Formats: sequence, structure tokens, C-alpha cells
Amino acid sequence: MQQSKKRKPRLNFNMKYVVISIAIFVFLGISGYLVIVFGGKLVVNEEDLILDVTTTIETKNGDIIAELYNENRTLVSIDDVPKHVQEAFIAVEDRRFYEHAGVDFQSVMRAVYRDLIAFSKVEGASTITQQLAKNLFLKNDKTWMRKTKEVMAAIYLEREFTKKQLLEIYLNEIYFGSGVYGIEEASRLFFSKSVEDLTLAEGAMIAGLAKAPNGYSPINHQEKALARRNVVLQSMDNAGMIATDTRVQAQGKTLGLDIWKPKENPWVDSFVDLVIKEAADKYQLSLGELRRGGYRLIVSMDKHIQQIAYNQFKNDRYFPGNTNGVQGAFVMMNQSNGGIVAAIGGRSYELGNLNRVTVKRQPGSTIKPTAVYGPALMKEAYRPYSLIPDQKVSFKGYTAENLNNQYEGAVSIYEALRVSKNAPAVWLLDAIGIDYAKSYLEKMAITIEDNGLAIALGGLSKGIAPIKMMESYRPFVHAGKYIESHTITHVYDRNNNLITEEEYKETQVFSGQVAWDMTEMLRKVVDDGTATAGDYEKALAGKTGSTQHPHANGFYKDAWFVGYTPKYVSALWMGYDHSDKGHYLTDGSTYPTMLTKSILTEIDKQRPLESAFVKPDNVDPLPKPIDLPKVDNLKASYTFGGFSLIKGKLTWPKADDKRVIFHIYKKQAGVDQRIGEVKGKNQFIIDDLPLLKTTHYYIVPYNPLTKVEGSKSNAVELSL
Repeated sequence: MQQSKKRKPRLNFNMKYVVISIAIFVFLGISGYLVIVFGGKLVVNEEDLILDVTTTIETKNGDIIAELYNENRTLVSIDDVPKHVQEAFIAVEDRRFYEHAGVDFQSVMRAVYRDLIAFSKVEGASTITQQLAKNLFLKNDKTWMRKTKEVMAAIYLEREFTKKQLLEIYLNEIYFGSGVYGIEEASRLFFSKSVEDLTLAEGAMIAGLAKAPNGYSPINHQEKALARRNVVLQSMDNAGMIATDTRVQAQGKTLGLDIWKPKENPWVDSFVDLVIKEAADKYQLSLGELRRGGYRLIVSMDKHIQQIAYNQFKNDRYFPGNTNGVQGAFVMMNQSNGGIVAAIGGRSYELGNLNRVTVKRQPGSTIKPTAVYGPALMKEAYRPYSLIPDQKVSFKGYTAENLNNQYEGAVSIYEALRVSKNAPAVWLLDAIGIDYAKSYLEKMAITIEDNGLAIALGGLSKGIAPIKMMESYRPFVHAGKYIESHTITHVYDRNNNLITEEEYKETQVFSGQVAWDMTEMLRKVVDDGTATAGDYEKALAGKTGSTQHPHANGFYKDAWFVGYTPKYVSALWMGYDHSDKGHYLTDGSTYPTMLTKSILTEIDKQRPLESAFVKPDNVDPLPKPIDLPKVDNLKASYTFGGFSLIKGKLTWPKADDKRVIFHIYKKQAGVDQRIGEVKGKNQFIIDDLPLLKTTHYYIVPYNPLTKVEGSKSNAVELSL
């Protein structure tokens, strides 16, 4: 009895141990269950549910010119995915998708059983939700807890989303090989159609790729892809999703591939680069955000003009260099709204290279209209036919020389601009003031550090980019108003909601009258001034420019033509990226002028351009210049009648321009006497001939626009 009493405490101790163990086991089980059920939120990263989507850059006509992406994906609504396509994925990947809560325990047990029978892993048991969880949140997770995390995340997703939403995310997320993500891009790649148009057999083939997109690739392994497609169709039949005869018919089809091959579009790269920069500068959309955000950027590019400019830039004959490597830049905008229609950043430009459209260069004489003549004409003291000095004079230590080293003493603004004289431009800049001139450039968003008279000739320390030169000429064709150019007109988000659009803001720089006068003068530059090179028969105004090479005497560093038609404004630059004694242009502005006209000619063939500039109603016409005739056959005779009976008569050939005034002079001691004038006539009657005296007469043509006399005629004599 004593022994039995001693054993009772040990029994109590064992029971206590068992109860505690059971309690701990239950606690751990419940805790584990709760962790698995409710711990999914710790695994799920909400940001990962926002799939990377391709950003498209499109013209206003809907033509996609470029795509930017990390993962090439286009989101599609589950409502746009045909039922048979949805069922194909469910049949082959997760037949009990609509029945389980994220983890299919029946499938797990079946998989375990089959693995045990085969003594190896032969069947997976991951549901669509688990696959989604793994792909979104655990793709880089290699820990032993990965499968547990996958289950936790799957259960969480099932609680937070409907089955329809989960299937939509899955179909958009999944990788299908060949660099495409999501059912929509897969459909476009393999069958060149949208997912909503997929047939049963086509949908089954794409569904078959989910297991091994590279191994079953229809591009590289057609037989495997065909076999896998038929497995999917059989699974659909087994699941009762399609009838057996339908399955047999679909299995009898070929793959029917229509592989979409992206076109190589190197001609858009320069423009796309401007779009990317503008998206960042104006809309704070970084390249990284564009590659993941799924935006639609609607741009102002005209595909026809862009291709024409690109093709013309391939022509070597327009690029006069002493060696290979001559580069160029071209940019053109619609003058009505500032939308850039074409941009060429270099002759062999590739995305990421130096985009020369935005690189500052010495503008040469193309700056004269915007920095000198335009501002001067805004002052009351100057008009197009105002005379300014044309002399080789030093201004504050700076001497400007005309290109041909010829000087006329005085010349009209009109003529100085037409033939691009340097000395008058420098004199005029000094007269109006450098700060005053720069204030007009600043109105057009051009800021220069220079403060010397070399500004008049484009001698700048840092230069001006072609895109800014283009913008600076827009006021001349648009009533004096400046507008900043742009490439992007509208920005839509991934849900196709408009989030911003370009706002056009104009700045009044010149008066409408000055703008029209400048257009008339710059048109004359093209007609018979420095910009006559090349052929283009329609309306064109513009200015040439070139800079002397610092290391190759007599050759050129930069060559320009900046001009405009009634519809478009453009700038074209040529030169080497790095100029040294071994790299120089053998000719100047002739070639950019010719190339611009060639581009315009090709544009005109596809879309006729305007034949003339139309004068606005609120401005006065600018008279055409008057060319004074040289009279060397003045004749004198007598005529009868009137009070004095005998009169003198002077005659000369008719002037082509009836606006010419002829001053009539009588020679005498000291200063010759002007005795009269006639306009639009070629004779003059002298009523009061001196008696018993021989008198000599001559005439001088006079320009009423410039208020300048021409050369004296020969002298004739009359006597009574």
C-alpha cells in the first residue's frame, strides 16, 4: 500500500505534462493558422499590385510611333477577354478556381498522393491565386518559408478581391515569352489581333504557355506548342467547358500563327527623345515612370514630314565637309500652335545620342532679324527703307567687316538685310542699345550672357539651339506673337483618363506691322538675296547664316537656314560636333538653304503648301524696293507755244518703276540749281530759257522710299 501511494504523484505529473503539451500544440496550431490566414497582409505589397504597363507615344491620328516599357504589357479588362479564353486558363491551370479560397486542398492532397506513388514530384498544386501571389510578391524570395508566404498571400488576395478581379490581374500579369506580358500583348504578338478576337484554338494555345512560356513557345517550338494547345483543349473537354466535337475540331486546326513583327522606326528617334525630355520638364514624368505607368502621350508629329526630313538628311550631297562626319539638325513646327511636326537630331541619330536640335550653336547672321532689325523697327526712328551707315568703322574696339569687303557709305535696312551686310547691322545694334536688343530675345525665352556688339553677327559665347532659333522666327509669321514649341498635346493615364493637355500661351514681341515688314524683307532674302540657293516655288521667307572656322581660313564652322512658310517655321543647322583644323565645312549657308527647300518641295508634293503670304487686314503693305535707273542718254530739244514762245524740252528713257522721281538740275557757279521734278514721266519742259546764253542741264533719279538720289545723267545744253 505504501508503494501505490508513492506512484500517484508520478501519474499526476505525466497527465499534467500531456495537458500542457496539448495546450502548446493547440496554441501553436491556432497561432499558425491565424498567421497563415491573417498574416498575408505582411507579405502583400500593395504597390506590386500596380502592374507595369507600356507607355505609348501616338500621333493625333492614333498611329503609335514608339513604346516605352520595363515589361511590355497592355492592360485589358476581364470583360474584354472571351469566356472560352478565360476557361482555357482555368481548365489547365486551376480547374477549381471558382470553388477554393486561394489554396485548393483537394489538389494538394491529390498532388501529394501522386508524388508519393511516383517517388518524385510529378504534379504541382498551385492555384491561379498562388501563382499570382508568387509572381507579384515572391519572385525573388528563395527562403524555405516561400511556400508558406505564397499561401498566406493567396488567402489574403482571395479575401480582398473577387474571383473576377483576380483572374483579370492574373491574365494581365503573366509572362508569355518573347518579351511580352499579359494576354493582350500575347494575342498581338502571336496572332496580330486583340484578345477579344481570339478563337477557341488560339486562346487555348496562349493558355498553354502559362506553364512554360519559353519551352512551349510557338515561335521556337511549334510542335510542342501544338501538343500543349491540344492538352489545354482536352482539359476544357474534361471539365465540361466545351463539347467533345468542338474539342476535336479545334485540335484539328494548325496553330494559325500571324506573328507581329515590330517595324524598325529609326526615323522617329529624334522626335521621341524630345517627347521624353518634355514629359520630364513639363509634366514631371520621369523615364522610369513612363516605362511603368502606362500613359498615352499624344504628340504633334506629322509622320509624313518626319520621314521626308529623315530621308533627305541621308543625302550626302547636302553636307559639304572636308571629311566624313558632317552633322546636322532640323526642326519644324506648325506656326499656328507651336506643335513640332518634325525633328532630326542628327544624320544617324539613335535614341540616347546627342540630340542636336537642342544643342547650342553659333547662329551667325540668322540672329540679325531677331536681335537687330526687328527690335530696331519697333522704334519710331527706323523703317524698312531708313538709311543706316555702311562703313568699315570701329565701334568701341569692335570692327565689323562686310563679307565682300565692299561698303556703300549708306544703305537701307531692307537692303542690308537682303544681302546680309555686317557693318550696318553692328552700327544699328550700337544705335538701339545692346540691352534693348536683348530684351526682345528674352521675350522669346532666349537668354544670352554676351554684352558685346558681336551679338549682331551671332558671335555668342554659348550660341543658340536650333529649336530656339525656330521659335524666334515665329513672331514674324504670326502677327508678332511668340509661342513656345512643344511635342506633347495630351497625356492620358493607364485608364485612358485625360490628365493634362498643352496650353498655348502667346507673348507679344513685335507689332503686327513690324512682323509683316520683316516677312516681306525676309521673303526678298529668299527671292534674290542670300537665300536663293535651291528650288522651291511656293511662299518662303527666311535668313541664312554662317560662321567662319577658327582654324581653317576661308572655311566654315556653322551653316544655317532659318525660315518659314505661311504654315511652318523651321531651322536647319550643319557642322561638325567638334570643330578643329581637320574638320570644317567647305561651303556655308548655301547647303542648309538647299536642303530646307528640298524638304519643303517633298512636303508640297504630298500636301500642297501655300503659294503666298497673306497680308493681315490691320497692317500697311510694305512697298517693293525701288531700283533707280542710270540715265546716260538725256536729250535736249526745243518746243514752241505759250507765253515764252520757245521752250526747252528734256527727254530720257522711261523708267521701269513709275514711282521713281526725277530731279531736274541746271548747272551754275557754286551749287547747281534744282529747277523742278517729275514722277512717272520721261520729259520736262523748261519755260524760262535764258536769252543769249548757253545753259547746261541734267537729271538725277530720286528714291522716295529711301530719300536718296541716284547717279547724275549726262549733261545737255540749250541756248537762245
